[in-house]
Amino acid sequence: MKINRIKIINLTQLLFLTLCYNTALLADGLGPLPFSLKNAPVPEVPGLFDGPDPIIVNQEKAIILGKALFWDMNVGSDGVACATCHFHAGADRRTKNQLAPIGRNSALSPEFSFGKDGSLRGPNATLTKNDFPFFDRANAADPDSDITYHSDDIVASAGSFGGIYRKSNMFFTASDDCDQSADPVFHVGAKGTRKVTPRNTPTVINAVFNFRNFWDGRANNVFNGSNPWGDRDPDAGVWVKNQNGSITKQRLRLINSALASQAVGPPMDDIEMSCKKRTFPELGRKLLYRQPLEHQRVHWNDSVLGDLAFSTEGELMSGLNTRYYRLVMEAFNPKYWSHIRRGKFGSPPPSAEAPLWPYSQMEANFSMFFGLALQAYMSTLISDDSPFDRTLFDEHEEHDERDKDSDLDNDQLRAALDEDDHENLITMSESARRGMDIFIEAHCAMCHFGPNLTSSAVVTNGILQQIEPSNFGQKIPRASVTDVVTVISATGGGMFEDVGFAGTGVTPKDNDWGLGGFDPFGNPLSFADQYMQLLAGNEAGVVDPYVADVRPCDMDFSIASADLDQPHPFFFTQTDDIQPQTQSTVDCLNPLATYIPTAETARAELSNPDRRRFLSAARGSFKVPTLRNIELTGPYMHNGSMATLGQVIEFYARGGNFEIDTIELIKIFNQPPLLDPQRLEDLLNFLKSLTDERVRYQKAPFDHPELFVSNGHVGDNVLITLPNLFNPILAADEILVIPAVGAGGSSEPLQPFEFYLDE
Repeated sequence: MKINRIKIINLTQLLFLTLCYNTALLADGLGPLPFSLKNAPVPEVPGLFDGPDPIIVNQEKAIILGKALFWDMNVGSDGVACATCHFHAGADRRTKNQLAPIGRNSALSPEFSFGKDGSLRGPNATLTKNDFPFFDRANAADPDSDITYHSDDIVASAGSFGGIYRKSNMFFTASDDCDQSADPVFHVGAKGTRKVTPRNTPTVINAVFNFRNFWDGRANNVFNGSNPWGDRDPDAGVWVKNQNGSITKQRLRLINSALASQAVGPPMDDIEMSCKKRTFPELGRKLLYRQPLEHQRVHWNDSVLGDLAFSTEGELMSGLNTRYYRLVMEAFNPKYWSHIRRGKFGSPPPSAEAPLWPYSQMEANFSMFFGLALQAYMSTLISDDSPFDRTLFDEHEEHDERDKDSDLDNDQLRAALDEDDHENLITMSESARRGMDIFIEAHCAMCHFGPNLTSSAVVTNGILQQIEPSNFGQKIPRASVTDVVTVISATGGGMFEDVGFAGTGVTPKDNDWGLGGFDPFGNPLSFADQYMQLLAGNEAGVVDPYVADVRPCDMDFSIASADLDQPHPFFFTQTDDIQPQTQSTVDCLNPLATYIPTAETARAELSNPDRRRFLSAARGSFKVPTLRNIELTGPYMHNGSMATLGQVIEFYARGGNFEIDTIELIKIFNQPPLLDPQRLEDLLNFLKSLTDERVRYQKAPFDHPELFVSNGHVGDNVLITLPNLFNPILAADEILVIPAVGAGGSSEPLQPFEFYLDE
């Protein structure tokens, strides 16, 4: 099949359907089949590059701008780049000062746990192999054996020292002027250490396929030009120069732009990259007249930046031969930056050190430039050339008996590979092939499905499900498949869940609500929670544009049944007040699921504290990550509590760590024996077959400039032995140098996380 010829769906028509699978499919071990990512459609962003008045007028320049900004340490208030947490296969493999005491928005006390040896770890501790996993039983595979260790700590990413923003310099000085002191939590003695994020850092590679980003999905699919919140923020917008020369603030709504929504979050976060109260116009003022990467060397053969690098072959030099404002002007439509006068866009915060003078239009719109440029760059980071992607599968293999016609997309694979590459087609070992069968048998593919091996790739999976539905474990007649994608489902246990998210019981839900959290405006992050409010007649409770288009008949399980005259614990029946769905029932995937409760019935059920139906699975659920390059992207899980893939498999084999309301009992934990030595080796070999050698050796498009990364502080978790040069109340950084790498890659391969841990 020729995926690249398929018309991308219009996401204004996006509905909340189901990509979950029923118990019958699970019982016989069938379901979705892993298949190649080659030629898979990348979600389109209408109006970004196309149309009569596109926002980005030069995509190549936008990618240059985005890559420079992503790797530039000047973006942070104190030397932290976006890449600081994403330099290793798109993730973070640092091992010192990488602990946070609790999860995001946790209800627990922010106290660090003792290590397995009884020592207190805390800030600036160095992680060892013996620290993992953070939850252990006497028998790792036995859920009834004694718990021998449990830590609430989070392994994540060291970021900023924090502090209160005062001002920054437009030239030369990299760090912002901030009022900084030792943080109440992150300090050793009287010396402040860098704060650590409350969740593990996921890879940015292939993140372009995610419908929403961040573990809790708060990076909205809709980019509003200002922040991560999409349509939820009523004040978001960008300044636009009109044809008559006037300037107005206008709403921006770019769908399929969760990468841009994600990109604009960390630079203003006082844990990740910034001093508190810094704004994007201030960051724009700091950067626009600077040379990109002025303090970092750029390889002369960098696949994106090489033509602008000062470096020559054999001699690496810092910076690019341009300025950020020039790249903005070359990349973006002039109506967003060409207004010359200042005065329409507010002023920087009052300061005794700096005069008050208004922002320019370019500074005022810097959040939009930043988010979309980073999205343009990160959209190039697609890893689709692993051994698995280059393997032709025998159409008569057992796992493919039900779908001989599709041949696991072999036609797509042949078309995607250059003629010279055909000799390298079959590269998976027999052990890895057996491992893929185990992967399917163990129901791993129920959440890690589609070509990016994650249900969070909602749009791409939806398009491909229409083209090759059998690869998704569903025999959907072609005539009944409509141009819709799935983003919410009703489970067989009477719960609503957001597709792309799952609760696995890694941590107690009180340590991190995940998708069950709220935005700054008090709205639930979960689409499912909003849908339940919609059914209850609370239209004001719907803040994402897709919720109102939900068709109950496109869910696997019924919300209500008009055929039953007896009460049911999990859905509504004739004994309740129910009504037909309001939307069309044409081409329904589940014709038996066309009824919903009336608003009165739904409200009554929501007010029932003992209800067993009409429940949300959001709290304690997290985004399902891609498994591509999983060998290199440890530590694992949203809390970083597992150092090896073997520990991850042990976790699933025993059925998780904690019982939580949303745990995916049927889909995830009805497991066959996984820890038999041969089966374990086969499954691990399949997971390793998903590693792209271009990622392992940092070849284009995964090459990059030089980066200086804080890898803890001079001293240990008991004593800081050297103060910070610029502020003696803070600890001096130990620096990990990530060398500049050109398009040809590095001779030194990236290693799994456990390689960097001390014994």
